[in-house]
Amino acid sequence: MDNARVYRMSFASVYPHYINKAEKKGRTKAEVDTIICWLTGYDGQALQQHIDKRTDFETFFAEAPQIHPNVSKITGLICGYRVEEIEDKLMQKIRYMDKLIDELAKGRAMEKILRK
Repeated sequence: MDNARVYRMSFASVYPHYINKAEKKGRTKAEVDTIICWLTGYDGQALQQHIDKRTDFETFFAEAPQIHPNVSKITGLICGYRVEEIEDKLMQKIRYMDKLIDELAKGRAMEKILRK
């Protein structure tokens, strides 16, 4: 799938997959929301508004209040790519989110996921 197509996908269309992935492994929607809010700076209400509006990924990240300053501590492989080496900044943010949700589903402690 090309990047432009991913950017136009609505965040709301992927969000249920994040929750499913987490819940299958005994984690919660609240934990998924905490991770997304930590990464983007949105609060729960703003996150829900973007879901309701079916905001695309490009807009979702462009309107994010603040990408967390510890985002550079997110490293490792996601979809066969080292997340810290992805040059396209928007795709890197999307993959950061994927990586954090993967860590949640793998049972990693929230303190470590949130790079505390």
